[in-house]
Amino acid sequence: MNGTTKPINQKAWWLVLPVLLCVAFSAIVPLMTVVNYSVQDIISPERRVFVGTEWFAAVMRDDELHGALWRQLGFSLAVLLVEIPLGICLALSMPSTGWKSSAVLVIIALSLLIPWNVVGTIWQIYGRADIGLLGWALQKLGIDYNYTGSATDAWLTVLVMDVWHWTPLVALLCYAGLRSIPDAYYQAARIDGASRFAVFRYIQLPKMRGVLMIAVLLRFMDSFMIYTEPFVLTGGGPGNATTFLSQYLTQKAVGQFDLGPAAAFSLIYFLIILLFCFVLYNWMQRVGTQAVEEPQ
Repeated sequence: MNGTTKPINQKAWWLVLPVLLCVAFSAIVPLMTVVNYSVQDIISPERRVFVGTEWFAAVMRDDELHGALWRQLGFSLAVLLVEIPLGICLALSMPSTGWKSSAVLVIIALSLLIPWNVVGTIWQIYGRADIGLLGWALQKLGIDYNYTGSATDAWLTVLVMDVWHWTPLVALLCYAGLRSIPDAYYQAARIDGASRFAVFRYIQLPKMRGVLMIAVLLRFMDSFMIYTEPFVLTGGGPGNATTFLSQYLTQKAVGQFDLGPAAAFSLIYFLIILLFCFVLYNWMQRVGTQAVEEPQ
């Protein structure tokens, strides 16, 4: 060796440059714009007054925001409690091989292909008592169902609509996790005489931990940012029963044109999602680690 060090080629960074530019254009620049608006009072396009953290304090004192936040948390929690177990059950019941497996995968994934505004329109018609199958059937059963007049019916309809739309995503993720488990684990379980529940508890569930973590995070973020479906279905009503955080933000920014408070609330909204995702991720990591270390 001649003792000289070969210079490192840094040209590979040019390959990352387009990604950095896309991220800057689609995320960083809009975020900085929102930060700029959140500390100013936009009187007119030419006139702005710096107000510091005044809008943040005003937003935190807003009772309507508190109500929307609690409704949003309740909805997201209900989504996770229903869709995650239901998705696991669907994945476990799906055939693993053959043409039936392909057919079931296609059928289950159909709802994921429907645009969000079309989903809201479908359920808007489906729930009507005069022309909708669901509303007509419930009326025939003697159930007084009216998602446009009852806050409870509206909230449950939005929940069922979201479960119908997004449970297949959880099922597909869980199905992929199940198919990645080697057959040797099942063979060992059969030799040991393990029950079906024991196979699920000690083999399938730990091996699905990674995909379940992705499913929980995706469904929490999506449900926490839900806007189009309840807006099309109920318009946020009746009253404020289905007015979630995203609709409240839209009303602030577009309906009332309060750009300063809307920008401050957008940042708080963003931080709330990051905080909950961080807590969920660490909690699931801890639960998974304890499951691995638990003596079997």
